[in-house]
Amino acid sequence: MSSDLVIVYHRQPYEEVEENGKIVFKENKSPNGIVPTLKSFFGKVDKGAWVAWKEAEDTSNPGFERIIQIEDSFGQYTVSRLPLTKEQVSSFYHVTSKEAFWPILHGFKEKYNYDPVDWPTFKEVNWAFAEAAAAEAAKGASVWVHDYNLWLVPGYLRQMRSDVRISFFHHTPFPAADMFNVLPWRGEIVDSLLACDVVGFHIPRYAANFVSVVRSLRDVGQVPREKVDPDFISEGSALSDRTVPVEIHTEDRVVKLGTTPVGVDTDYIAQVADREETAKRAAEIKEELDGDRLVLSVGRTDYTKGGADQLLAFERLLERRPDLRGTVRLLHVSVSANRNMTVYAEIQSEIEQIAGRINGRFGTFSKTPVVLISRAIPFEHLVGYYRAADVAWITPLADGMNLVCKEFAAARADGDGALILSEFAGAAMEMSSAVLTNPYSNKSMDHAIEMALEMPEDERRSRMAELRRVVEKYNTEAWARDQLALLSPEDFGTEAA
Repeated sequence: MSSDLVIVYHRQPYEEVEENGKIVFKENKSPNGIVPTLKSFFGKVDKGAWVAWKEAEDTSNPGFERIIQIEDSFGQYTVSRLPLTKEQVSSFYHVTSKEAFWPILHGFKEKYNYDPVDWPTFKEVNWAFAEAAAAEAAKGASVWVHDYNLWLVPGYLRQMRSDVRISFFHHTPFPAADMFNVLPWRGEIVDSLLACDVVGFHIPRYAANFVSVVRSLRDVGQVPREKVDPDFISEGSALSDRTVPVEIHTEDRVVKLGTTPVGVDTDYIAQVADREETAKRAAEIKEELDGDRLVLSVGRTDYTKGGADQLLAFERLLERRPDLRGTVRLLHVSVSANRNMTVYAEIQSEIEQIAGRINGRFGTFSKTPVVLISRAIPFEHLVGYYRAADVAWITPLADGMNLVCKEFAAARADGDGALILSEFAGAAMEMSSAVLTNPYSNKSMDHAIEMALEMPEDERRSRMAELRRVVEKYNTEAWARDQLALLSPEDFGTEAA
């Protein structure tokens, strides 16, 4: 049976677990995140399908299950799995996507690596995704494609199925033309995205940057703009815009531009935060602190996240403020994005060296200023840290959105806690009540950490109330509903949600 809604995403929508020598499919351990939100929309259609890749030793193996049927709390849906060899995964994802695309998207031109890119393999994998989507889609179906590693899928899919409605959502930043056009494949990428009915971004700036790229390559005439919702105007952010482009007119179609920020599952986070075991864990953390204040930093080990810059700012804080030594601790969680890639290994090594130096300089027999964790913390445990922290310190050099800061606000049912947030994170558009800082400026970083630590309680609570308002208003459900409503308002509009 053909599907009315096809979601195309590189990740599979479940976890494969071996039990008694047999592979079984289980729902993701944490209901928080993008995957459960996307699956929730299968309940709004008669039949849904998901397209993802799975590594396979032999892609021609007749025993490989390409199509499987899943039944879980979200309903019944089909998963179409594309078998990719280890070499294909490395080429398509780790090399082309991470070494060529990722640095350009985040504005790190100096880290761009063109030489190892195998463009034919990238096209081949994207074509396979498009074929699978075309095979699953019913006549006039909605197909929702996700993220930059599947840039070419819309164009290929449009060639195969002119009847379907295609939406593409960009989960990373989208840079302006002078940065994006470093990519020699820019024309193919833009033409593919212009084959969509909807192209979605987190914030107005990314949509405006996309328009600048399109105009540099194609003649699309005037692009209408609208005023930005006041909730997405941030006086303290470098990414703030007052107007936003809403559509691009090509010879073939009108491409709607959606700007909807990805949110978090606030209901689920509130449930976890309210659990007795979470309160107990937070109390135990407070007890271990023995009156010291906790600054919490959570992110991936990636040059875009600014982990080393943040540690250097903490070192400067302890240098100029002897009164804070032994009274403030930093829990720095930096989880490796990919341990097999040299660029990430170098960053991890730098972070470890700086943390070690800080502890050597300012640590005592009984107290360590920096606790560095390089492994993922279970989400339920992380919420305990959110509740116990005095300050959440989230200062990426570039970030498409950043959900950690939103999780922190959603977990603070007590209405307290200070948030420091980089003005170069997309989340700064909604969360302007945070202490916004420029991670490229030592003075700005130094001022932000001191301001957060010394902020009066009434100001902390006032800022947190506003942070929680916007996080609850623009949660994951609102994001998915608003994006799909642009594609098919009769099926996914507000009334249907």
